[in-house]
Amino acid sequence: MTTACPACVALPDSAVATGAAGAPTHQLYLPTIHCAGCIQTVEQTLRALPGVKAARVNLSLRRVAVTAAYNADPTPWIEALAGAGFEAHEAELSQTADTRDRDMLMRLGVAGFAMMNVMLLSVAVWSGAEDTTRDLFHWISAAIAIPAAMFSAQPFFKSAWAALSARRVNMDVPISLAILLALGMSVYETSASGEHAYFDAALSLTFFLLAGRVLDQRMRKAARSAAQDLAALEPRRAIVLNGDTRESVAVSDLSIGDDIWLAAGGRVPVEARLSKGDVEVDRSLLTGESDPVRIRAGGTLYSGDVTLTGPITATVTAVGEDTMLRSIMQLVARAESAKSRYSGLADRAARAYVPIVHITALAAFAGWLIATGDVRLAVNVAVATLIITCPCALGLAVPAVAAAATGGMFRRGLLVKSETALERLASTDTVVFDKTGTLTRPTLSVPDTLGDEGRRVLKALAMQSDHPLSKSLVSSLAGISPADLKDTREIAGTGVEATYNGQRVRLGRGDWIGSPQSTAFEFGETWPLPVTEVLLPGAIEGIEALKKMGLALHVLTGDNAQKAHVLARELGVSTVVADVDPREKLAYIEGLQSKGHHVLMVGDGLNDVAALTAANAAISPGTALEASRSAADVVLVSGRIESVSEAVNGAKLAHRLILQNFGFAAAYNMVAIPLAVLGFASPLMAALAMSTSSITVTLNALRAR
Repeated sequence: MTTACPACVALPDSAVATGAAGAPTHQLYLPTIHCAGCIQTVEQTLRALPGVKAARVNLSLRRVAVTAAYNADPTPWIEALAGAGFEAHEAELSQTADTRDRDMLMRLGVAGFAMMNVMLLSVAVWSGAEDTTRDLFHWISAAIAIPAAMFSAQPFFKSAWAALSARRVNMDVPISLAILLALGMSVYETSASGEHAYFDAALSLTFFLLAGRVLDQRMRKAARSAAQDLAALEPRRAIVLNGDTRESVAVSDLSIGDDIWLAAGGRVPVEARLSKGDVEVDRSLLTGESDPVRIRAGGTLYSGDVTLTGPITATVTAVGEDTMLRSIMQLVARAESAKSRYSGLADRAARAYVPIVHITALAAFAGWLIATGDVRLAVNVAVATLIITCPCALGLAVPAVAAAATGGMFRRGLLVKSETALERLASTDTVVFDKTGTLTRPTLSVPDTLGDEGRRVLKALAMQSDHPLSKSLVSSLAGISPADLKDTREIAGTGVEATYNGQRVRLGRGDWIGSPQSTAFEFGETWPLPVTEVLLPGAIEGIEALKKMGLALHVLTGDNAQKAHVLARELGVSTVVADVDPREKLAYIEGLQSKGHHVLMVGDGLNDVAALTAANAAISPGTALEASRSAADVVLVSGRIESVSEAVNGAKLAHRLILQNFGFAAAYNMVAIPLAVLGFASPLMAALAMSTSSITVTLNALRAR
C-alpha cells in the first residue's frame, strides 16, 4: 500500500526531442503525481511493460522519460498508468502553461465564501433557534454547503478515487471521507429535525486544506528544467562545405567526417577538429573562465565553444549524444531526476499517519455499534473521529512555514524556487563554491601612468561593448566623464575602435592591437590592460559567517592551481581543487555525498549546472546564466554573496518550525483522538478543534518571517 503527499502543481515545460538509441524516445506528462511513492509506482508500472527499456520520472516537470526498444505507440503505457491511478498524456510543445493554480484559487474562494455564510446561519442556531426556524436554517445551509463543497473539494475527491482505483491509499482518502460523511450526516440530521448539522465543519475542512494546497503550489511555480535551458544553447543548424559550396543543414543531420564552416562569434554545434590555422574560443561553458582559449590546427573544438575569431573550417568528430554539450545535458537530467526522489517531511509523516486515521475511525464505529447497537451514534462517533484527525495541521505544517519563510527571505533578496529547498538547505554540512563569477570577478587594470584624457577615451570605448571586462572598466572608471568619439564600431570577438580628435583609438584583444597582453588599449601608444581577479564585495564576510556555523568549505574552479590557491589564502579556505571541468565538478560533489555529506553548491556558470543539480541544495547569484538559475533552489536576487549564510540560517529556522508544527499536530491528535473515540466530541466540536489546530500551526509558521 503506497501513500502520497498532498497534490500540487508544477509548470510543465516543452517536450524534449527524441534522441538516439539509449536516449528517451517518449515523454509523458503526469499532472497528478505527488511524491516519491508516485515516482516509484510510475517507474515500476512502465518498466514491467513489453518494449520498455527504461523509465525515469522528473517530479518537478511532472514528466516521465520512456526509453523503448522501438518507436512504440505510447497508448498501452498511458492505459497501464491509468490502471495504476495516474493520469498520463503525451507531452506536446503546446503544453506551455498550467491553469490548475487558478482553478485551485477559485475553489478556495468558493469554499471560503460558502463557509462564512454557513457560519452566520450556524450562529443563529447556536443562539437558540428551535424547531421550524432551526430546520429552515439547516436546509439553507445545506443548499449552500453541498454544491460548494462538492465543487471545491474536487481535487481531493479525484485524487482519492484515483488512489483507491489503483488499490492505494493517500492522504486525500480520509479527507474525502470526512467531507462526504460530514455532509451526509448533516443531511440526515436535518431531515430528521435533529439539533445539530455539520455543514460548516465540511466547509471548514475543505477551506483549510485547500489553503494548504495553494500555499504548497506557490513553492512549485518557479520550477524549471536546467537540462532544457542547456538544450536551448545547442545550435539547430550548421553550414556544411560541399566542395566550393556551403549548405545549411540541421545539426541532427551532421555525420562524422563532414566539413563545417563557422563564422566568428558562432557556437560550435558538435565536436570537431580544426582544419587549419588558429582560432580563439570562449570555453566558459566547460571551464567557467572568461579568458579565451587558443586552438591550433588539429585541435579539438567542443560543442558549446564560441569562436572569437574566424571564419574557420573544421571536421566533425562526434555528433548526437556523444558531444560534450549533450553529455552535460544528460548529467543534469540524471541529477534532476535523482533530486526529485527526495522525500519531504510531509511525505514521511503521511506514510504512517493515513493508515492510523482509517483504522481508528473504523474501530470507533465498530466499537460503538457493538456496545450500543445504535448505528446513528456509531456513525456520529466515526465522523467526529475522521474530522478531528483530518490532516489539516499536517497538510499545513510544511507549506505554511515554507510560504512564510520564503516570503521573509525574498524581502532579504533570496528567491526560493524549490518546494523542498528549505528542508535540504537545513541539512547542509558542506558548502562548495565555484570561483569565477561567484566569489571573484575578472577586471581590467588601468595603468597608473594613463592620463585623464586617456582615461576618458578608455571609458568611452568600454561603454560601447557589453563584454564583462568592458563593464568592469566602466565601473573602475566611475566618476570619469567619457570622451566624445566618432565613427565607433565593434568588431565581434576582437574589440572596439573609434576616432578621437582625428586619431584612431582601439580597445580589444592584445594581438589585434599589438600587445603581448590578452587585452590592450591603443591611444597614441599601446597600453597593456592586464586581467586581474578581485573578490566580490562581501565574499570574505560570507565565508566567515559560514565558518562560524561550523560548515566545511570547498572551492572548485576550472582555473589554474596558482590563481586558485591565491584566492584560497585570501578567503582562508583550505580545500581548493583547480583545473576541473563540468564532469569532474559533478564527480567531486557525488564523492562528498557518498561519504555522507549534505552538500550545498554555489555557482553561476554553465560549467556548474550539473554540479548545482546534483548537490543536495544549490544557490546561484541573480547575475548567473539562465541554466544555472534554473538548476538552483535559491537565487540571490540581491547578488550579495554573504546572503548564502542567511539562506542556510533561514532554512534551519524553518526546519525547526516545521518540526514544532509536526510536534503540535502529534500532541493534538494524542489528546483529540481519545476524546472523539470515547464519544466526548460531536462532529461540530471536532470541526472546531480541527480549525483551532490549523490556525495554531499557521500562527507558529508566521514566526519564520
